[in-house]
Amino acid sequence: MAFRIILVGTTHPGNIGATARAMKNMGLRDLVLVSPRYFPHEDATARASGAEDILEAARVVDHLDEALTDCVYVAGASARSRAIDWPYMEPRECAQRLAKENIAGNVAVVFGPEKSGLTNDDLDRCNTLLTIPTAPDFSSLNIAMAVQIICYEIRLLQHQPPEASEPDVPPATGAEYEHFYKHLESVLTESGFLDPDNPRLLMRRLRRLFVKASLDKNEVNILRGILTALEPARNEGGDR
Repeated sequence: MAFRIILVGTTHPGNIGATARAMKNMGLRDLVLVSPRYFPHEDATARASGAEDILEAARVVDHLDEALTDCVYVAGASARSRAIDWPYMEPRECAQRLAKENIAGNVAVVFGPEKSGLTNDDLDRCNTLLTIPTAPDFSSLNIAMAVQIICYEIRLLQHQPPEASEPDVPPATGAEYEHFYKHLESVLTESGFLDPDNPRLLMRRLRRLFVKASLDKNEVNILRGILTALEPARNEGGDR
């Protein structure tokens, strides 16, 4: 089973090295770094302690979308409550869901910066929240510790593959979802339904709705076809 660990905006290079070590302990190798403050760095190498090959193979990208473009299911780790009700899972359930979705394509777990965690924009790219139960009076976890927990749960499943067959139509990827959301926002704006000067939380709520639906490639194509047919410029005889 192939699982991707993604670190967004990591400020301390030692945490990157410790994450690489946690991954290698549990047999995971796919590490992607989104805009790390310092990398490569001697502190990352020192903390990797035998997992330098994971660091050397790590991909560094500028934006989270680049790390998720080929993913069909994404969990975002967060300890903070959010204004909008997000679906969430604890590590064991999350690992099981990732293993199930991995049959159809790449899956990932995303971790945010040490102090602030993932932003709401980052979580818009995720299918679910990963929450790790902790003592209520001391809930802060080091990133590498959190990575170790989910990697351990994934490791437990490696000899217990889920009983599932590959779907006839694969799930939509992160890139396909993002193209659809941009198309949807454009049509809603042109129609006047969405006011770009006062959007409130409309697009975020719509993202949540479609994530819950777990769209496949055909369903995304159907929705985009509907949007194309409804585009004001096309209805007025203009070209697109």
